Amino acid sequence: MKCPHLCILISLILYMAAPALAQTAEGDEMRSTSCLDCHDSDSIKPELRSIPSEWRKSRHYQNNISCHDCHGGDPKDAAMAMSPERGFAGRPQYDQVPDFCGRCHIGILKNYLESGHGKALKTAGTGPNCVTCHGSHDIQKADVSIINEKRCSQCHTYDRAKAMRQALSVTEKKIKDVEDGLRQLKSAGVYTENEDKALFNTQAAFRTLFHSVDVSLIKGRTDEFVTKLEEIEAREKEIFHELGFRRNFSAFLMMVFLGMAVVLMLLSKIGK
Repeated sequence: MKCPHLCILISLILYMAAPALAQTAEGDEMRSTSCLDCHDSDSIKPELRSIPSEWRKSRHYQNNISCHDCHGGDPKDAAMAMSPERGFAGRPQYDQVPDFCGRCHIGILKNYLESGHGKALKTAGTGPNCVTCHGSHDIQKADVSIINEKRCSQCHTYDRAKAMRQALSVTEKKIKDVEDGLRQLKSAGVYTENEDKALFNTQAAFRTLFHSVDVSLIKGRTDEFVTKLEEIEAREKEIFHELGFRRNFSAFLMMVFLGMAVVLMLLSKIGK
């Protein structure tokens, strides 16, 4: 006869392990697909062989965005991996790249299309698209460092881009300060989901603003973003203050208990 307590214990362990097992399975599936197997092999053209290694360094990889999420197709079936019937879209034409990326980055696409960059691409077909600035597979987290003389001067002088970078830098620094604070709180075991969501929403709106390429608009909304970030920062300071109070109070209680222990020990000796 099976022990009911053992069965309950095993069930509890499996229940607790299920999310981790699911994440591992999802990660393994993302990291081993027919797309990657082919592009990692010696049979592929040399210029296409570097794609997996570039992708593994990217922001997409860090967020579990794999080949088929962008290019479609069947990642589990090598024979159907590039089948249009399975939704394979392949590599977009140069002027189709913004719409291709904009399927996920909707707000950014809207600002880009209304910007000088978007209008240049639409009218001349040679304006910068997403890949021009961000790369195709080695995409990194966007920040103001992407605006630099080497990149921007490929198409025009750096003066206007430099002014935009300076306008963005104030908000960017504040974002980094807030991120540092949240990292410290998490390392202390503090639950920060609400603050994380607030920062994510603020960052998303801020990154979207990048793509307007409008210095006046960016300068005009700097105070708005800084105010939102300062609100998150104020909450961080409250939590830090509360943590400090708890630590001090714990230390005080420890001293009280130690003092009581010493007193009781002395009283016991006197009683003898």
